[in-house]
Amino acid sequence: MYLVHAHLRPPAQGGELPPDVRALVYGCARPEDGVEHVSVHGDPPSAPVLGLFLLADSLARAEANAAAVCARLLEGRPELSGWTLLRAEAPLIVIDGQ
Repeated sequence: MYLVHAHLRPPAQGGELPPDVRALVYGCARPEDGVEHVSVHGDPPSAPVLGLFLLADSLARAEANAAAVCARLLEGRPELSGWTLLRAEAPLIVIDGQ
């Protein structure tokens, strides 16, 4: 399982993610995307991040699937008109003392 962070940018006029965005992500995911869990980090509203946990055979596939789900989300939901996916990538985690 991979964690992929999808970094979003709101429209120029601003805005916040809809309260049901997690459910909207699940609704845009297809079985072959491998989405197992979604978390929403809405703060700050100007730089929200969706955390997608995906089952995939490689990191590259997980990142591509997360980007595809987000593309369907942003293209298919009128309440997200004007939002942009900046990147979908696995976060680098620093381990203290290493």
